[in-house]
Amino acid sequence: MDHDISLDPPVRPSGPPVQMEAMAEPLPEIPGGLRRQLARHQLLLPLLRQSVIARAVAEVTLGAEERQKSQQAWGSSHGLRSADDLKNHLLRHELSEADVVWQAELPARIEKHCQEHFLHRAEQRYLGRKNQLDQVIYSLLRVEDGALARELYLRIAEGEADFAELAATYAKGPERSTRGVVGPVPLLQAHPSLAELLRTSRPGQLHPPLRIDRWWLVVRLETLRSASFDEEMQKRMARELFDEWVDQEVALLLRPGQGR
Repeated sequence: MDHDISLDPPVRPSGPPVQMEAMAEPLPEIPGGLRRQLARHQLLLPLLRQSVIARAVAEVTLGAEERQKSQQAWGSSHGLRSADDLKNHLLRHELSEADVVWQAELPARIEKHCQEHFLHRAEQRYLGRKNQLDQVIYSLLRVEDGALARELYLRIAEGEADFAELAATYAKGPERSTRGVVGPVPLLQAHPSLAELLRTSRPGQLHPPLRIDRWWLVVRLETLRSASFDEEMQKRMARELFDEWVDQEVALLLRPGQGR
């Protein structure tokens, strides 16, 4: 089967057909010294992970249009617009045509593999993770003085001052640099007490100072985006399941006596 990297304008490298199945060969046993060097430079885990992924998606078949889009996207992302650009890229990175075809088509192969093998479990995972997937935008102003927090709250509530201006002036946390705006972030990323307050709030609702540890917080909910099980969420959940499977396979390879 012929393979090419389609750039804009299209480029068709010369040479014999590329046998993509070779990409799925098991990773050769890594000598102990090299393995230690890879581990020291934090390259062992990425290598094992990519090897597991390669074997998993090797049998995925892409249509002509899928391959063309993948290769064009790859070429664009690397700033390659001519045959000379591609040739120089191959030389600079010591890659073959087969290597870059593999790199270009890998994301599409992974997505297709996820759809075929993990999409049927995506909804179950979504239901188990929904509370973690809700996104929130809120305004936050934190100070250490309870009396100051009360004063600032009243000034905002009575329309005497703007939340953003007060946050930029008085806030002691990182929200000072964003004029009080936090998010969008996962709702459960916030402190449990704050997350529960935001979950039960109405958009635009301003709350009296809330004490958490040594801080006094003035909080206003801006937007709560409840997660929904749409097409993008299906793909996201399927990819998470795939990534978990890959991690499990890598863990097996790291067991004593495995891959050594």
